[in-house]
Amino acid sequence: MFGRIKSLMQHFRQRLASSHERARFLQVVSLERDDNPRGWVLLSYSLYPFLLHEEAETPRHHTSHLETTLIADVFLDLGYSVDVIDYTNQSFMPTKDYAFLVDIRWNTERLGSLLNPNCIKISHHDTAHLLFHNTAAQQRLLQLQQRRGATLQSLRYEPTNLAIENADYATVLGNDFTLGTYRYAEKPLFSLPVPTAVTFDWPEQKDFDRVRKSFLWLGSSGMVHKGLDLVLEAFANLPEFELHVCGPVSGEERFEETYFDELYNSDNIHVWGWVDVGGNRFREITDNCIGLVYTSCSEGQAGSVITCMHAGLIPVVSRESGVDVSDDYGELLAESTVAEITRAVRSIAEKPTETLRAMSRRVWEYARATNTAENYTHEFRAIIERILELENSSGH
Repeated sequence: MFGRIKSLMQHFRQRLASSHERARFLQVVSLERDDNPRGWVLLSYSLYPFLLHEEAETPRHHTSHLETTLIADVFLDLGYSVDVIDYTNQSFMPTKDYAFLVDIRWNTERLGSLLNPNCIKISHHDTAHLLFHNTAAQQRLLQLQQRRGATLQSLRYEPTNLAIENADYATVLGNDFTLGTYRYAEKPLFSLPVPTAVTFDWPEQKDFDRVRKSFLWLGSSGMVHKGLDLVLEAFANLPEFELHVCGPVSGEERFEETYFDELYNSDNIHVWGWVDVGGNRFREITDNCIGLVYTSCSEGQAGSVITCMHAGLIPVVSRESGVDVSDDYGELLAESTVAEITRAVRSIAEKPTETLRAMSRRVWEYARATNTAENYTHEFRAIIERILELENSSGH
C-alpha cells in the first residue's frame, strides 16, 4: 500500500512539473527598445533561450535555439521591439499591432486573420515541405520493411500546415532542393544557411592516411528517417572500414532490435550514443574519422552535416540533406542506396592522402564562410531589408 501511494505521489509531482513546464512556454517575452521603436515584431519560434538566466549559454543541441536569438537581434538592430512566443503556443492572441510576424510552424495559419492587415507575415521553414517530409519518411519505412521484414514507425512525422499559403513571404533553411518543395505556393522564397552552434579549429595534426577508412554518422531521433539503417547495412559489408555512430539509438527500441547485430556485434561499428558536439569526446571522434555519412530522406538543411563540416569531415550525404556539396570536397548521393553508399565510401578512402587533406580543408573553409551565426545574421537582415523594399515599392 505504501509503495502504491509513493508511486502515485511521484507521478503527481511529475505531472505538476510537466504542467509548470507547459505554463512556462505559454509566456510572452517582450524585448522592448528604450528609444522610439519602428514597431513591434511577433516572433513565434523557440522561447526556451529567452527563459534562461542571463549567464546561461544558449543550448547547442539544436540550432533553433541559436536562430531564434539571432532573428530577434536582427529586428532589434533594425529598430523594432520584439514579442517572442513559443511556436507550440496555441493560446496566444495578439493585442497590439505588429509590423512583422515570423513563425516556424502553425501560428501563421492560426493568427493570420487576427493580425492587423498591414502585418508582414513570414513563414520560416526548417524542414522540406511537410507533405514531402512525411511521404519520404513513409517510403523509407516501406523500403526497410521490404529489405528486413520489419515494420517500424516514423518518429519524424509532423502534421502538415498551411503556413506558406497564409504568409506573404517565406524563409527556408536549406538549398535549392529544399526551396523546390515550396515553389508550388508561388510566394517569394528566401534561402538561409543553417548556423552552427559550435566551431572548430583546423585539425592541423590530423593523420589523414591513418583515418581514411573511418567514418561518422551523427544524428538525432528518427534513425530510419536519417538513414542510419542504410549506413549500417553498408558498413556491415565493409569490415575493413570503421563506422562511429553518434545518436540516441537506445531510445528507439524497434530500430535497435532490428539492427542489433550491426550495432553491437560488429567489430567495425562503434555506438557512442548521444554525444555533446561541443565536448572533447566529439572532437576525439572527428579527429579519428575522415568523413561523415548521412543519408536523411528529408531535411531543411541538416545541422549535423554542417557541424561535421565545421570539424573538417568530408561529407557523403543525400541530396535531401539540403546541403550543397561540391565534387572537390565531398560526395552527393543521388539515391542513397546501400550500393551507392558503399561505392562513395570506397571512393573517398581510395584518394591520395594529400587529396583527402585538401578536401577536408575546403570543407572546413566552406563551413566557416557560410554556416556561422555571423553569416546567418547578415543573410537574415538582408532578407528583411529586401522585403521592406518590396513592400515600399508596392505601396503597402
